[in-house]
Amino acid sequence: MTPAVQPDPGQSERSDHSIAIWGAPGSGKTTFLAALNIALILKKGPWRVIGADGPSTDFLIEMTTALSQYQRFPPATGALGHYRWFLSRRSEPPRRSWRRRRKPPRAWKIGLDVLDAPGGFFRAERTGYGTDREELIDNLAASRGIVFLFDPIRESKDGDAFAYLHGVLAELAGRMLADDEFGDGMLPHYLAVCVTKFDELRVLETAEKLSLLTPDPDDPYRFPRVDDADAEELFEALSAVSAGGNADMVLPALKQFFRPERIKFFVTSSIGFYLDPLRGVFDPDDFQNLVPEATGTAGGAQNPHDPHGPRAVSGNRFRIRGQAHPINVMEPMLWLGQRLSSGDGDAGKAGG
Repeated sequence: MTPAVQPDPGQSERSDHSIAIWGAPGSGKTTFLAALNIALILKKGPWRVIGADGPSTDFLIEMTTALSQYQRFPPATGALGHYRWFLSRRSEPPRRSWRRRRKPPRAWKIGLDVLDAPGGFFRAERTGYGTDREELIDNLAASRGIVFLFDPIRESKDGDAFAYLHGVLAELAGRMLADDEFGDGMLPHYLAVCVTKFDELRVLETAEKLSLLTPDPDDPYRFPRVDDADAEELFEALSAVSAGGNADMVLPALKQFFRPERIKFFVTSSIGFYLDPLRGVFDPDDFQNLVPEATGTAGGAQNPHDPHGPRAVSGNRFRIRGQAHPINVMEPMLWLGQRLSSGDGDAGKAGG
């Protein structure tokens, strides 16, 4: 992916709200952003994502094409990217009643300034990151919304989620809380904690063992889901399976610095489950959408026009088997955007 060029403020509409993406390498930050547009399109609802400048629009087009047309993962973020988007909700025509013409619902336009940083920038050690690391902290301090991605698959192998959290969190707290500007000693951000890769077998099985899977009556594909109210329980269960043994410190560290009423948990998947085009519904016996790359076969050969290769995971190469059906990708962004647009986060003072 070509790093985004910082646009000239005079050439694009400025946004009042800033959301940052936080997570270790391989946690799916870039894929999460790419899946947002697909999720909004498949939802067939009133919400749309619109680029506010050229680089942001180019990113939207490139990443959406990679996932939807080539069924490939976007390349990992290699440089600090700053994208300006708007989540726009179109207003529908007013409904008529026998008494009077009803007013149309109010249109929404939520500004999203999204910082997409390489996972290595969040490492506890500061050596080697220089001005980019400083820019990362600056942007986190300026933001009032954060999407924190917790990758349970990486954590079970590498056990480094806490290592990519506590250093930046300590710097951010030192920067913003030293003068007790916010009155209660807590950071002013809204925090969407996302358990990623729900499509992976181990994550799905853990949710099933905990009896957390619930059907969505409005979903024609009958994909399983974990209700937001149960997402924290799944987070805690998956944190217990950590190669480093310290993932159980991630949640207490977050709650030590962010107000509990401003934290919400989500269980997400950027690619979703495989959907057989003939059956058209979720098949519990054939649902994995991430499969090993089988080069040399019709199903695994890379399109020569595809600018993105398959994703490499622990030395293996994987591809997306079918159409991406993102799960709970737009919901964290809409939740953050709505909270920020309500004015609660703009003031930056204590209180929910």
